[in-house]
Amino acid sequence: MMPFSGLFPLLIASASAADFVTSNGQIFTPGFAVLDAPQPNSPLGGDTIEVALDVSANGKLNLPPYDPDSASLIHNITIFLYSYDTGRNFTITNGTASENDATLGDIMLSEPGSTVKHVKWTWPDCLIGDGQPDGPDSDRGNYNISIRQSFRLNDEDHYTIFDVPISVTNRIEFVGNNPGCDAVDNPLLTPEEIDAETANSVGVLFAPGDATLIEQPTETGDAGSKSVEWRFALTGLLMVTTINLILF
Repeated sequence: MMPFSGLFPLLIASASAADFVTSNGQIFTPGFAVLDAPQPNSPLGGDTIEVALDVSANGKLNLPPYDPDSASLIHNITIFLYSYDTGRNFTITNGTASENDATLGDIMLSEPGSTVKHVKWTWPDCLIGDGQPDGPDSDRGNYNISIRQSFRLNDEDHYTIFDVPISVTNRIEFVGNNPGCDAVDNPLLTPEEIDAETANSVGVLFAPGDATLIEQPTETGDAGSKSVEWRFALTGLLMVTTINLILF
């Protein structure tokens, strides 16, 4: 019988762009980041949009500051909110904070010592409202949270794109510092220009059962690197599933 650790990569590789690989409510990505929230297709609102990311692949990757010569590290994580329905492409964080946090700074430097980064971004003013879009000119409705990871894994650099569909349909009120939509908007590229399939050729990483090796400096700061092999055994309490998305 094939060892169980050999079965999961087949399952993960078979997941198309219209699938998620999940376990215990977490969503695994083509990179070190693991999405804790929000869940796909969630209706969102409130004062802020909140994205929770584990940036250590659940404790497998060291936190920054990194040794610049490390074989494995995260260069940066940027997040956008875009919609082909509205033509909007908002910057949540591109690594540089702007005035009044209209766009956020480097999330890897936030919450030092924590493997989970909680990104909280105030909704821009054109999304203020309640319920479904009230007309063809409304900017509310269906969006994707786009998580872009630039990272190095075992001396090979990658840039990946991971989209999570949500709907801006819950109540959003003016809170005093809502950025102007045009101030945080960017040109919207076509799917062909983005070419996420090619960008994500590395595949979904670090889900239970994945035996990917991570090479990085030891925790004691030794100059040499060590290879850590992460294998997970299946138990009756753990299941890896794929969830079909509702594509917008």
